[in-house]
Parts: sequence; structure tokens; C-alpha cells
Amino acid sequence: MTKRKEDIKLDDFGRERLGGIGNYLADEIERRTGFECRATVLGHVQRGGMPSAFDRVLGTRLGIYSVEMVNEKKFGRMAALQANEIVDIPFTEAIGKLKTVDKELYEVAQVFFK
Repeated sequence: MTKRKEDIKLDDFGRERLGGIGNYLADEIERRTGFECRATVLGHVQRGGMPSAFDRVLGTRLGIYSVEMVNEKKFGRMAALQANEIVDIPFTEAIGKLKTVDKELYEVAQVFFK
């Protein structure tokens, strides 16, 4: 899919805004199949339910800490929750290796999927 130059939208920093693949795919599926197709943008309810008070406070804490990191020029890092404390860790630590669910915990959780 090649965009025409006049169709490219830029963010506040002059970078190309990404997104819209859902609408593109819906149009393409409809064109190829002849069936009406619509894209849906998921909100918080579809993604996992209403946020709890903990979720809201955690989001606020992470946001405040992120602003503090920018102010301290701590780039290349992310705010993370560790033992109920907000800390910053390098991106490489956050995404550097595959994180899997402990097999024993997975087996315990099986009771919810029967």
C-alpha cells in the first residue's frame, strides 16, 4: 500500500502518523469478498473491562514518573511497576528477552478455562 504524499498526515514533530490499518483491511476485505465489512476501534471495555481504582491510580503514577524521567533526561528507559514501586528500567531490559508464564501458574489458571 503506497500512500500519496498529500494523504500522509504528520504529528507535531513532523513524523508520519501511523495507524488506520483496520480501516484499510476492512475496505480491502469488502472489496475482495463483496461482503460488508467494518473496522472496530476497541475501547477499554472490549480490551479488558472498566478500569479499577488501582488501574487509574497506577496510570497516574506511571504518567507522573514518566514526566519526571523526561525532566531528568532519562531517555531510552520506561516506567515500570516493581513490588508496588514505580521504577525506571532500560528498554533493553523490558523487551530484550521473551517473558513467558510460569508453567505451574498456567496450570493453576486452567481452572478458569474449563
